[in-house]
Amino acid sequence: MPATSHSHPSRRRRTYGLLAAAAGLATAGALVVALPAGAQDARHGKPLPSRYQDVQLLSFNDLHGNLEPPSGSSGRVTELQADGTTKTVDAGGVEYLATHLRQAREGNKYSITAAGGDMVGASPLISGLFHDEPTIEALNKLDLDVTSVGNHEFDEGAKELARLQKGGCHPTDGCYTDEEFGGADFPYLAANVLNEKSGKPILKPYWVWKKKDVKIGFIGVTLENTPGIVSAEGVKGLKFKDEVETINKYAKELQRQGVRSIVALIHEGGLPASTSYNYDCDSPGAGDGISGPIVDIAKNVSPSVDALVTGHTHAAYACTINDPAGKPRTVTSAASFGRLYTDTTLTYDRFTGDIARTAVKSANHVVTRTVPKAADMTELIGKWNTLAAPIGNRAIGYVSADVPNTGTESPMGDLIADAQLWYGRKLDAEADLALMNPGGVRAGLTYAAKGAEGDGVVTYAEGFTVQPFANTVNLQDFTGAQLIQVLKEQVSGSNASAPKILQPSANLTYTLDLTKSGADRVVTDSVKLNGAAVDPAATYRVATNSFLAGGGDGFTTLGLGTNDLVGLDDLTALEQYLTANSSAAAPIAPPVPNRITIVQ
Repeated sequence: MPATSHSHPSRRRRTYGLLAAAAGLATAGALVVALPAGAQDARHGKPLPSRYQDVQLLSFNDLHGNLEPPSGSSGRVTELQADGTTKTVDAGGVEYLATHLRQAREGNKYSITAAGGDMVGASPLISGLFHDEPTIEALNKLDLDVTSVGNHEFDEGAKELARLQKGGCHPTDGCYTDEEFGGADFPYLAANVLNEKSGKPILKPYWVWKKKDVKIGFIGVTLENTPGIVSAEGVKGLKFKDEVETINKYAKELQRQGVRSIVALIHEGGLPASTSYNYDCDSPGAGDGISGPIVDIAKNVSPSVDALVTGHTHAAYACTINDPAGKPRTVTSAASFGRLYTDTTLTYDRFTGDIARTAVKSANHVVTRTVPKAADMTELIGKWNTLAAPIGNRAIGYVSADVPNTGTESPMGDLIADAQLWYGRKLDAEADLALMNPGGVRAGLTYAAKGAEGDGVVTYAEGFTVQPFANTVNLQDFTGAQLIQVLKEQVSGSNASAPKILQPSANLTYTLDLTKSGADRVVTDSVKLNGAAVDPAATYRVATNSFLAGGGDGFTTLGLGTNDLVGLDDLTALEQYLTANSSAAAPIAPPVPNRITIVQ
């Protein structure tokens, strides 16, 4: 239970404001750089700064509250070897991320740490149970300087995001400890997220880092389509503007203020041709090995922006993509869950106040678990785990092997769909099938014990990690024609370029022909329910979560259902299914993902 609210002064925060003497320093810098290298300050006999100053930019993205090392495939990265083979490396966990970042900063007096959004949301129980206050505390200890918002920062709405920024105890659950939550020591940037009424950004659009005579501006945006992938309640009263137009607008504003070195933090990303974190996506040429939304964004963002730190796709890359002037520009992403961090060297030119782009270097590094754990992070994890343990350690079911969440159709996605159909039939015996959105399957289940629960045991904490959104299970009626249209919307409309394949319950089967394009990729006459062809004129009772029932992820037809019946949350449905259908003696086997026949 949350502790009783107490009023405590917020602990002192790091100061990010521009120094009072900024103007004087800038003037001194302009005089200094006109002198030859090695010149002396006549008044003090000290060496003057050189023309160029390397600035270290450390970045990561899509942490999603993964304070403890992620399990299964979510806690590994693929590494390309010199001989062309690949190997997997265990990675992630803030105890290790803190150590890696602190080691990377050693010897770098000019160092900035930035992030590309989705620091919170869809988080494991240790963070999600406490509305992600533990993650904000961890990011403060990581000395994060600045981050953009991501779509998941809006999972609980703009007011909750403002609380994470400014501090204060949760309006419903109160304080979890005897200290009031202090909020983020770093600014969240939301340049393209506007209040519908005022037309102004809900948070700061940009922020300027300054050390002596070096200054770099950061502009933060999230993807324009955030309303399409977040619950309607989470984005109520907000307007999301075009990423490129917004960045270009504020780049001009920064330039008018004399800030010529600019980095964009963009919660939108790309898809490299390889899943290996160290793949050269500039082979054979700049940006040839990457596709996805970030490519068009990078090609259109103003040349005045010197680097793009991106996210959202959970992919790893450090590429160059030509800007509108045809000049190569660094574009990076550090996968997700704290498994990687990017180290970028920005060479600042004191003559121009800009970044010498030809000198920019960038690479992703693995957050290995072979380094010492950061003691302060171990203490933080211990504190929150102690509070979460009575809830999280409870056994809710048993599995006979790992249940992964990878693949076009995943065993974990199938298991959730089966659970929702089972639960749906408890609400209404007429429920016919279930569909689960792939983005809502946040992790798989691992057979190996994470703690003292024993192998094969599924704990509530593990279930929470899989389904952290607290969506309800909804039943709706659709015609057979509408059901087929839903399946076609997986690969057409807004999902044409990046298909979102729904995970079906065991009784729904069909063929997905990827050799075709658009809606034709769903072979209509292959769609069968319980072995029989779907009748376009018949009515079918479909179980989904509330996000899909609202037309989320581009499934507009799912927003047209009738005869709605709303049940409990989706995690409860999974818990009840596992408890009723598994035991230590008879664990559930991972479903075989063969409900969708894929032609390639």
